[in-house]
Amino acid sequence: MTEPRIELSPPDISRWREGRSGVDHVHVFDSGRPGKVVMIQALTHGNELCGAIALDWLLGQHSPQELTPPSGKLILSFANVAAYQRFDPAHPNGSRCVDEDLNRVWDDAQLFGKRDSLELRRARQLQPFVDAADWLLDIHSMQDACRPLMVCGLLDKGAAFARELGMPGDLLIDTGHPSGLRMRDRGGFGDPASDRNALLIECGQHWEARSAEVAIDSVVRFLRLTGVVGEAWATSRLRLPLPEVQHLVRVDEAVVALSSDFHFLFPVRGLDVIAERGTAFAQDGATILRTRYDRTVLVMPSTQHGRPGNTMVRLGRFES
Repeated sequence: MTEPRIELSPPDISRWREGRSGVDHVHVFDSGRPGKVVMIQALTHGNELCGAIALDWLLGQHSPQELTPPSGKLILSFANVAAYQRFDPAHPNGSRCVDEDLNRVWDDAQLFGKRDSLELRRARQLQPFVDAADWLLDIHSMQDACRPLMVCGLLDKGAAFARELGMPGDLLIDTGHPSGLRMRDRGGFGDPASDRNALLIECGQHWEARSAEVAIDSVVRFLRLTGVVGEAWATSRLRLPLPEVQHLVRVDEAVVALSSDFHFLFPVRGLDVIAERGTAFAQDGATILRTRYDRTVLVMPSTQHGRPGNTMVRLGRFES
């Protein structure tokens, strides 16, 4: 398969190693006053350049005084820097992770267990910041072309938070991942009784130029929504219009590959809708997979990583 064209260049983030936090590539702006803790993370996956570009832009063009909230704290984190440093435009998917997916290790059993990997070591460094955060934005992008979408977690409170943000046009309530807990679902973020809330934005295809614009806008709007910056500051830095309407997709099934011979039966794109129930859409070894209801939405279908245990697509429905 031909790789998508790479329209972005990875910024040099070595200048952001020291962040007054005690942990490399984590920056803390502390007002010294009681208040909410706001966290924005980039590079949960090392090949997702848009988040690195957004935080590099934010840190490079704004003084610590501008980024210090009137109360509470702001945390900015570049997560899987070791994977990012391996980015090679000739083999762009090779830098997603070093040992394992950093976004599947966020349950206590793994974080505080005996197993070891580079990603687990990094997650253990980041865990105190994540657990301190009241509001979290985790910036991602996607392997295949798709309009931006917001992963709101498993709970309606995440979708309500995304509607306050106002972007992007497509919101997703899903089932999580069978292979491990995401950061955005950890602790209070995944508790309906908690005021803590998190969003995970998928800004577009990994290396398309527009994904960086979406990432920067999401950062600006998130900082405004959480009270870190004021209206005038945010308005002067926004680049993209808000969608006219936001649509919610509720996922009820994650399709996980059982064999290395998983493939779709026709070309698919993210957020495609299959009109009729019973339509064959993929094959996994000898098994034919069919839709279980009309107007099935294909969420983040993966045409790249057909290995046993990988989530190949999520299936859901648009809700009014």
